[in-house]
Amino acid sequence: MTSNPTPTVLIVPGLRDHVADHWQTWLERKLPNARSVPPLERDKLSRAARVAALDAELAKIDGPVVLVAHSAGVMITVHWAQLHRRKIKGALLATPPDFDAPMPEGYPAIDTLREHGWMPTPLTRLPFPSIVAASTNDPLARTERVAELARAWGSKLVDVGAVGHLNPASGHGEWPRAEELVAELS
Repeated sequence: MTSNPTPTVLIVPGLRDHVADHWQTWLERKLPNARSVPPLERDKLSRAARVAALDAELAKIDGPVVLVAHSAGVMITVHWAQLHRRKIKGALLATPPDFDAPMPEGYPAIDTLREHGWMPTPLTRLPFPSIVAASTNDPLARTERVAELARAWGSKLVDVGAVGHLNPASGHGEWPRAEELVAELS
């Protein structure tokens, strides 16, 4: 009998990349089988560069992979899935933004996102199991829109409560629920 190897957990950060007190950073430090897509040195807003960085990191991994994406990292993941075929065990897609709606101040404008290749948002079923963790008060996406995205992607929708954008700015650092959701996908 062969045993299934423990999947590598690959963290896919959003546009702000690696934030010291972010739950993804905590998760990477906590899980022995976790690593992260490294930050981009240039072309930081380029969707194509972000997707290429994800693909390059995946190419370095042998065996099963669980993707753990947050915010624009979710969009990087779904764009990657449109272009590449590699067996992914599952993906945790936490608080996806709605790039089709105006973002709050401090975030890229719709025209900027369009110029950098983020639109249109892919709305086809993902070729791997996924869980969308949805906040009920996320300033970057209405709950109804996140539910639409989850349906389109074939994802299980999990309501994680009123957690804002699930980042340090909304008062969230370590997020133990992430480990449970990753375990569900592993």
